[in-house]
Formats: sequence, C-alpha cells, structure tokens
Amino acid sequence: MVRRTKADALATRHQILDAAEAEFLARGVAHTRLQDVAAAAGVTRGAIYWHFQDKAELFNAMMERAFLPCEGAAERALAVAGNDPLAQLHEMAVAPLRVMAESEQVQRVFRIAMHQTEYTAELAPVQERYLEGSGEFQQQLADALERADALGWLRPGLSLKAVALGLFALVDGLMHHWTLRPGGFDLVTCGEAAVRAYVDGLRVNLPQATAAASAAPAPAPPAPRSPPTPST
Repeated sequence: MVRRTKADALATRHQILDAAEAEFLARGVAHTRLQDVAAAAGVTRGAIYWHFQDKAELFNAMMERAFLPCEGAAERALAVAGNDPLAQLHEMAVAPLRVMAESEQVQRVFRIAMHQTEYTAELAPVQERYLEGSGEFQQQLADALERADALGWLRPGLSLKAVALGLFALVDGLMHHWTLRPGGFDLVTCGEAAVRAYVDGLRVNLPQATAAASAAPAPAPPAPRSPPTPST
C-alpha cells in the first residue's frame, strides 16, 4: 500500500476545491451533490469526506481561497497609504476590486457566492462566514474613518458606522454588478472613481476644488444683442 504524503493530501484537497468551483458555477450550489464534485475531481466521495465534513465546509474552504487575497490586499493598502487615514480608506475600498479584476479564480468564486448560491439551512455556516468577513471589512473602514475624524478631516455630524456601511455597499454593489457580466465596464477604473467621489464627499472641505474654482477665469459677459431688423 502506497503511503500518502502531506503534499499528496494537499494536492488532492486543491483538486477537490477546483472541481467544486467548476461544479458550483455550472450547477449552482444547492443543486450540486458531493458525488458530482467527486466525479469531477476524479476522487471517491470518501476522499471528499476525508478533507471536508460536508458541503458547507467544502464551500467555506473554497471561499477562503478567494477571501485571503482580498484580506491581504486590504492590509497592504494600509501600508501603501502611509499615515493618511482617508488615503487608507480609499486604498482599502478599492483593494478587493483590484484583486477581483486580476484573478479569474476570485471572479469565479465571487460569482458563485453572489449569483449561484441559495443560502438554505444547509449553507447557514456559509452565510455566517460571509457576514463575519464583511463585518470585519466594515470595521476596518470604520477605524480609518475614526482616525480621520479625530484629525478633524471629516464633515461634522456624520455617523461613521453608517458611512462605513455605505462605502462597503458601494464596493459590494460594484462587485455584484460586474460579476454578472465581467468586462461590461472597467471595474478598477469605475471603482476608483466612485470611491474617490464618496470619500471626497466626507471631507470637511475640498481645498483642491476650492482652489480650482477660485483660479478659474470669470465667465465673459454675454455679448449685447443686436436690435431686430425691421421687416420691409
């Protein structure tokens, strides 16, 4: 009997996850059976149960492979933006969009999660994981907003929790719409413009816009109208 190594087990695990992505995307999660995944992966159903307790755990593992790059991108954004909390806010918001645009695997997984999944009782743990992940992301956004507010950079009277939720909804909505028809619009370009407009609207003032407005030449007065020519 051939003894399996850790490398063999890891390869099999990824083989199963790749097959799950393909089957979930083609059939929808609710209509995909574990035996369908096993057949697509070229393994036994027992091999799937050796790696995953049930379909929900398999789905969660598939999502984790996509979540990790997005979460890492948000963390890197903090370093790229330096000590400017509003720049951090912008970079964190657009980081998932950049990862999605660059990774076909992330595109597939988010398309499954957003359009091919019915969150039944069987998949309640999946929905809970999504809510947990989105909650963590919103908290990161709220933390950056709190730092900006402490510096006096935000308009007074804002509900930072509501602002963080709104920014999350903007990013989530862009991803949701783009995954319906990838290539329908430039996700990163449109996303960066939308996030920039959102963040600029939070500032206590817009010095660049004010300076541009004051530097713009005054409009020329309208030319005098000639009196109408009398008809003969």
